[in-house]
Formats: sequence, structure tokens, C-alpha cells
Amino acid sequence: MTNDVIALTPKMPDPWTLLAGLHAGGPDLAVGTAADGAVIQLCAPDGRRLLSVEAPILLHTPGEAERLLGLAEVPEVPMWWTEARATTTVPEAARLAGSFAGRLTAVLGGTTWPPEAAHTAVVPVDTTVSVQPATEDTLPAVDVLTDSTAVVLSERPVVAMTSWLSDILSVCTEADKALHIVTPPHTRLTLPTRTALGGVPHRWVVQDDECGYYDGLSGAVLRWQGGTFAPVRTDAGPAAVAASFTRDTGVDERQLILTFSTRHIPDENLVLGQALEIAWRTLTGSPPAGWSTAEPINLPWSTRQLTDLARKRAPRPTWLLAVGSQDRPAIASLRVNRTEHGVEEEITFTTGYGPGEQPPLDVIEPLAETLVTHHGTMSVITSLRAAARDLTVPPHLAAPPVPVAFTLGPQNVNDVGHDRAARPPLNLCPVPFGPGNRPGMHYPLGDGTDTGAWNVLQQLIRHLRSGDKPGTG
Repeated sequence: MTNDVIALTPKMPDPWTLLAGLHAGGPDLAVGTAADGAVIQLCAPDGRRLLSVEAPILLHTPGEAERLLGLAEVPEVPMWWTEARATTTVPEAARLAGSFAGRLTAVLGGTTWPPEAAHTAVVPVDTTVSVQPATEDTLPAVDVLTDSTAVVLSERPVVAMTSWLSDILSVCTEADKALHIVTPPHTRLTLPTRTALGGVPHRWVVQDDECGYYDGLSGAVLRWQGGTFAPVRTDAGPAAVAASFTRDTGVDERQLILTFSTRHIPDENLVLGQALEIAWRTLTGSPPAGWSTAEPINLPWSTRQLTDLARKRAPRPTWLLAVGSQDRPAIASLRVNRTEHGVEEEITFTTGYGPGEQPPLDVIEPLAETLVTHHGTMSVITSLRAAARDLTVPPHLAAPPVPVAFTLGPQNVNDVGHDRAARPPLNLCPVPFGPGNRPGMHYPLGDGTDTGAWNVLQQLIRHLRSGDKPGTG
């Protein structure tokens, strides 16, 4: 059984209802808080942490429970998402989490994930076995913590970049530790989680019947050694690759990806997120459905609200996520930075297409023109890859995206030099955008089926960079 149990309720879990849920372990257990009161913890009399309950989240975005939990029947939005995580060191803790969630839904209505975990029975906890109590600085959602690595065990169908997982990642980064997420082979990652785990020393550790464990992103066979998961080397030296990772999954679905950056002059009337909204409307026919700083995405889409948050956090960077409607899977990450040049947005937008659905490549050029001429866009890379329509990441070898187009904004064209940007030494015909004295340039590279487009793009970028003026770009 999973260590995580989630209650989805149409009514807010008030303090009395939460207290009734926490009485699932009987009257002898202690209640405490962590993370400045954002996490309620249920502890044994000897100090063992049994259960950590996150503050309930009000979801306004339709489809998030279906996207992240695979549930077919859930309360209508707005609904409350209350997450409980049981420790793996106490056998009774998992049933305790199920009783907590079951008591919430019994009082408030709604459903739980996983459905079979919910019950309302009292779960006695064996207090005769004592272990060293958790210290205040121990992360409540970590299952194993060593000098080098924090290990999180998860059996969710989809591992999302939740607020607690984001907090663990931040603490690990500051402490120079690795975050290793261990999952069964059927689990997938959301794109934000995949991006977060894509850099050394973090790993997605997949359980495998054949080799034990392997890295879900690289395929390297792993072993627990020296307090961390490390690759198993072959006699020749390189890491062994798991057979499960390289098996052909035969995906007949695609993802269209736009990676672009914008730059704005900071002033009190600046509104962020408008370039992303234009791209979203152009490619899907509707605006984003919601935004948040973590998954599940809980807030209705609002460029004004996300601008206010970024302004409040400045000069620190702000990282945001957005999702689309259920009929057209789409997700984006947006990072806002205050730099010496102005306020910059770094955006990655991805949308999925199933068998028989054609990505709208014909709108890429006019969209790029709109972005560079009206929204301060510095550059755009458009690419296409064979991958799941639902935008989840399985633990299998995946083909890289293939470039479709590359676009430079007027400032970057000016930095490179107009003549150099307009005359690449390749079989390319750049399309100028905007005023003739200060245009942007759009370079069509193909339809996303020819992997040779990568070589063309690399040559183009080398050509453009050789014309950069010192201190620009």
C-alpha cells in the first residue's frame, strides 16, 4: 500500500474535522506542527513521527485530480485536496493515513486516493518498540536520509512537483544533497518533476524485477551503496543499462514544445504571462485553465495575480506552473527573473497530440511574429517529439525532440548584426518580422520528422554567435 493518502472533499476540512481524523490512532498519540505550521504531524509517545498532513489546498482547476491521480469520479471544483503521508518505519502508519482520510470523507463527503485505503477504524500503534525520535530539522516527507542523499518512496501513478517535494528539493540543493525518488515501474513523472530530477545528483530510481533498480531517465542500473543509489559499472567502464529501459514502447503520440524568453522594461503597469497566454490560445484555442507555484495547479488563470506574486518576490526569481483544459493536455513552466536588462520570463510550453491529431505547425510562424513584435520575446525554439499525449514521462528510453523552427527577436538580431542574421551559410530562408530597420528573424527548420534538423540548428547558432557583440546576447 502506498504511503500517501489523499482526501478530496467538496467542503473545507475545518480544525474540528482534522482533529477527528487525527484521532484515528487513539488518544495516546501526540499532535505537533512543522514547516511554520503548514504541516500537522501525528507522533507516537516516544517521539516517532507517524503521519504528516499538509495544509488543505483549495482546487479551482478542473481535471487536476484526474491528471495526477487517475481518478474517474471526483468532486466538482472547487474542491479541497488534503494530503497525508505515512512514515515507512512504522507498520501501522499506512493504515493510520487511510483512517485519517476516510474520516475526513465520511464527514465532508468526497473520495480518497487510493480508494481502497479509506476506512474509519481506530488503528492502535505499538508503542513498545522505540526508535530515535525525529529531530526538528529532519524533512517530514523523507523516508531515508543519509549524509549525501534524501530518499523519498512513492507509489503514486504520477509523481508531481508538489509543494512538499519542491521544499525537499530546495533543502537538498542548499545542503548539497541528492534527492532520489524511488517508484514502482508503472509510475510516471509530470514534466515539471522530470525537469527537476534531470540534473546531477538527483535521480528517479525505478524498481525493476530484472536488475533491482535503474535510473528512469538515463536507464543506468543502480545499486544502494555508500548511502546513495549509484550506477553499476560494467567491465568496460560505462554504467550498465537496464533492459526494461530500452524496450520499445511504440508510442504513436506527439508533443509540441515551445521554449522562449521575453524581456520587459520594469514599470508599474507591466503584466507578466501575456506571451504565454497568446501562445496557449494560438495552439489550443483557449487560455490556460490555472496556475500555481506547485502541483496540483489550484488557482484560476490570472496574469494579474501571477504578476503580483512575482513583484512581491522580486528581486528573487519566481517559478510558476500553468495547465490547460482537459480536452487539450498542455502544461507550462514560467520563471521570472529580475536582471540588469529588465524583467525576463523563461517559458517552456508543451501540448500533447494523440494518434490522428496533427500539431498545428502552420501557426508557428505567425505566432512567432506576434511574440517578437508585440511581447518582447528574445528567442523561440519550436520542436516536436514522439511522447505521450497526456504529457507524463514513463521510465523508458525516449527520442529527443526534433527542431521545427528557431526565432530571434529584434534585440538579438541587432546584437548579431542584421546582415549576418539574414544570410546564414546554410540552405535556410529566414523570414524577417517587424520594422525593416529593426526586424526579428524566423528560421524554419522542418516538420519535426528529420533528426538532421539538430545539425542545421547547431550550425545556425554557431554562425549567429560568432557575430555577437561583446557583452550582449
